[in-house]
Amino acid sequence: MAKMIPNEALIYERVEKKIYARYRDRPEIPRWIIGGEETGILGYDDWKQMLLLTERNATFKKEFDKIVNLYYLLKDSE
Repeated sequence: MAKMIPNEALIYERVEKKIYARYRDRPEIPRWIIGGEETGILGYDDWKQMLLLTERNATFKKEFDKIVNLYYLLKDSE
């Protein structure tokens, strides 16, 4: 992801199943996709459903815990 411009306000827009962001005061910078079903990015509802599934499925919980641990190991390394 590109570096964000500090202290610049963002506007978020939903168009069908895609979510875009754009700078409020920088119309020369085109909007970019930040989420939605077609981007492959998980949304908040997806995470809620996965957490509920960890309560009902031991195999899923084991694998989910692995990916969460990996995330915490790698998130500050970049």
